[in-house]
Amino acid sequence: MTAAMDVTLELFKSNHLYSWGALGLFTIILFFSNSRDPISNVPGPWYARWTGLVDTYYWVVGRKPSYINDLHLKYGPIVRVGPREVYVSDLEAVQKIHRIKNEFPKSKWYLDFNPGVESVFNTPDIALHRRFRRLLSSPLSESGLKVFLPQIEDKVNLAIQRMDEESKTRGVADIYKWWLFMTTDVIGELSFGESFRMLESGKTNQYVSDLQSAGQMSSYRSAFPSLFRFVARSGIPFPLLSRASGYITRIKKYSTESLQRHKDLVEKEGEDARPTVFSKVYKAENDESITQEEIRDNAQSYIIAGTDTTSNTLNFMVWAVCGNPEVKSRLLKELDLLSDDFTYEDLRHVPYLDHVIDETLRKFPVVPAGLPREVPEGGAELCGFHIPAGYTATTQSYTLHSDPVTFPNPEKFDPSRWENPTPEMKAAWMPFGGGSRVCIGLHLARTELRLGIARFFKAFPNARRSTREGMSDEDMVPKTYFLATPQGHRCLMELH
Repeated sequence: MTAAMDVTLELFKSNHLYSWGALGLFTIILFFSNSRDPISNVPGPWYARWTGLVDTYYWVVGRKPSYINDLHLKYGPIVRVGPREVYVSDLEAVQKIHRIKNEFPKSKWYLDFNPGVESVFNTPDIALHRRFRRLLSSPLSESGLKVFLPQIEDKVNLAIQRMDEESKTRGVADIYKWWLFMTTDVIGELSFGESFRMLESGKTNQYVSDLQSAGQMSSYRSAFPSLFRFVARSGIPFPLLSRASGYITRIKKYSTESLQRHKDLVEKEGEDARPTVFSKVYKAENDESITQEEIRDNAQSYIIAGTDTTSNTLNFMVWAVCGNPEVKSRLLKELDLLSDDFTYEDLRHVPYLDHVIDETLRKFPVVPAGLPREVPEGGAELCGFHIPAGYTATTQSYTLHSDPVTFPNPEKFDPSRWENPTPEMKAAWMPFGGGSRVCIGLHLARTELRLGIARFFKAFPNARRSTREGMSDEDMVPKTYFLATPQGHRCLMELH
């Protein structure tokens, strides 16, 4: 206070008109910004009320989940990260955001992440999402997937075979590569009626390479959407944008041709001819319920959402199990009860396998970053604060899954915690999102996870982490993708 008075007296004595003018202008701006800022009382770093660039920086460098988690630890269950966005970790508020009725729609960030495509995954339009989900969910339900089990099992078995071959010739197997090829081949066959044959060739084809490159560009589009739109409209030469345009053109051409080939086959030989998740949708297309372009956009989204997410989880699971002797011993004992030619139905009687899957998805969520939602009309009361309509309320599984109150000793990989889960654990566990926007492919992912891990440890009970080729133990772990950017990490295992 004394210092402030001294400064004021000095201003009077010196008649610093410019200083007085600046001080007055600052006071006026501060007054009006406070009066017009409806979330000014939400806790958070001082810069969040003025800019979201710090948040964007951590997104671009791939460290946003830990940044947001640190903010929650410092400021509490609701924290402001930008002028119009808050993050929430309180379970009651999280359930309100992801409820099915009176839902918070996905924010338009999802359209910036995947521009030019509107699918069941990214559309913020509630009515359109319901229409897509009604048409597309049946084949991906637990019962609907039964018809695809032979195709899925063939790919899993081939992946195990390729790992075995590589291990025998090289001494180690890069399971990261083979799991990725497996999940990509599965979703390709289920979407287009034909596999990408990556397991057979042992390398990525042009279509998948384009998808990965377009995904990388999408990360930057979502970070700087206004900049990319300006460049596109202005016609300013921008090499990255030109390359992205080429990726998108080739992806659409390949997808359109593949879907048309399969549609022609279905019309000629019936729905049972190489069934896909879109076989029955062709009837709806004739009724103008869904167009060929919408089918194509959803097929592309399936491949993006259903490949490295599942393959990363398989990698983390193998790595975690092999690093925990007690967990591995218990899992192997349960799998020993199965015959070598077990079926998928037999896996329903191995509960510890499901606990291992649940714990892997908790500790290593492959989508750890936020799920932004737009506050609906009328606003919402979250953690004692009123958040206006049109603002963004975001949750992230990274924080929910590491809460020591909900999950005691959260850093420990402990599948046994799922033997008697509390209601709070069930509410906080969100690896597939929540509410009406829960991932449509969760049953497919779970099918691949069950079959993949069971087949792997039946075939390679002595599998262990490798430290060959000068790589540290930490380097063997495929890092979670905070961006949609393939990093090419390896996960080398000694299988025999």
